[in-house]
Formats: sequence, structure tokens, C-alpha cells
Amino acid sequence: MPPKKPAPRVSETERRRSKPVVGTVSGKKPAQPGATLGPVLTGHVDTVPAPVDDDTLIAIFERLHEADPEPRSELQYLNPYTLLVAVVLSAQATDKSVNLATEPLFAIADTPQKMLDLGEERVRHFIRTIGLFNTKAKNVIALSRILLERHGGEVPREAADLEVLPGVGTKTASVVLNVAFGVPRIAVDTHIFRVSNRVPLFSAPTTDKVQAGLEARVPEPYRLNAHHWLILHGRYTCKARRPDCPRCRIADLCRYPSKTMELTPISA
Repeated sequence: MPPKKPAPRVSETERRRSKPVVGTVSGKKPAQPGATLGPVLTGHVDTVPAPVDDDTLIAIFERLHEADPEPRSELQYLNPYTLLVAVVLSAQATDKSVNLATEPLFAIADTPQKMLDLGEERVRHFIRTIGLFNTKAKNVIALSRILLERHGGEVPREAADLEVLPGVGTKTASVVLNVAFGVPRIAVDTHIFRVSNRVPLFSAPTTDKVQAGLEARVPEPYRLNAHHWLILHGRYTCKARRPDCPRCRIADLCRYPSKTMELTPISA
């Protein structure tokens, strides 16, 4: 008989691959038990309430008027020209920082001609503590020159004439018209924008639209001072990070869905 051929050698790896897995069918892994899902996590999203009705709007301004019958701008100024300069300098700066810089500046330059005589370099020196002071110094000199050349050194009383001045936009022009000339304009800054959309007095995605909406909605007897009431309310009560709802005089009329609660001191 011919000798038997030796059986082929099987490697350990092949042996493991061919070995059936206990508890499986056709070598398949056992099915895993179904995973149990935890509770679904959802975020709380405040719905945007409808603006207050006309009667509530009147009640809001009645209370603001009672608390401060004659509100005033916190920017310090001597005349319409210095008001214009102060408002231009207040862009992206606090009123306090502007007042500290303009008090010595206005003491020696309270007219367009005096400002030009002072020159850009010295103006820059006076306002160096204010943000964007280089650009603002150029704008102050440029607008002073335009006022002399086109308006006889006087601040114009028309929004179109104001808004073409360097550094002057819709908000700045509205503040000057309102404060200096008694025009019932509501200049919308970040504070008024926040208050109007929170209460809400008028809801809109841009400051220009909020201004148009407020000027159309605010009753005529309150329109002249509405700018001051709303900006002060936003600055000191309806603050951005944590509105002081427990001490707000219009909290019961406001529809803001995320009102803050009175903080309770933690006992020792």
C-alpha cells in the first residue's frame, strides 16, 4: 500500500476561526438585548408673546412718567453742537466715560470753529480714554468743518442733514433732534431695543424697525420723553443679563416669560 499522506497542518489562527461559537446559530454572535433609551432631553424655549395692547401701553408710560416726570439725558452738553459731539463720541462707549472726556474738551471748544482751531491731534488727546478715539477725533473735526461750510456753524434741524455728517447715523440724529430741538423721536439703542422686544412694546429684528414701530405706537403725550424713559429703564432695571423684575414698576404689565425672582440670602 502506498504510504498515507500526512494531514495538512492547521495553524492556531485557522483553528480558532473554524471553531463554532457556543450558543450561536451558524457561527453568528448572539443577538444583543435591545438597548433601553433614557428620557428624552428637551430644551425650554420661551415663546415670544404678542405686544401689549394699547391700554397696557398707556399704563406703562403713565407709571414711567410718575416715577420721573422730566427725564434728562445722562450725557453732559452745553449746546446743540456739544450734544452732537457727545453723542458721536458715545458710540460703543458709556455716557460716564464720555462725560469725563468732554468736560475739559468742551470747556475750551464748544463751537465748530473752536474745535477746528484745536485740531485733530489735540482732540484725540482729550478723548484718548474713549474707544475708537482715533476715528472719532477725525469725525469730530470733519463734521465741524461741514457745519461751518454748509450750515453757518449751526447744527441742522433736519434728520437728512444730520445723517450725512461723519460719524452720525439714524440713532445719533434722532437723539440730537429729540434732546436739542424737542422733536418726538425715539432713538433706539441696545437698551431700548431690548426693552421694546421684552415687554414687548413693539417686536422687530432691527433697531430701525423698532424705532418706526415705537414712534407709531407710543401715545403722543409720552412720545417726547419716551426715549429717556426707556433707555433709563433698560440701563438700570431691565438689564441684559439679569433684569431686576422684583423691583420693576411695570412688572405686572410686562409679558416677558422669563422674569427673575427675588434672590433669597443663604443662611450661614
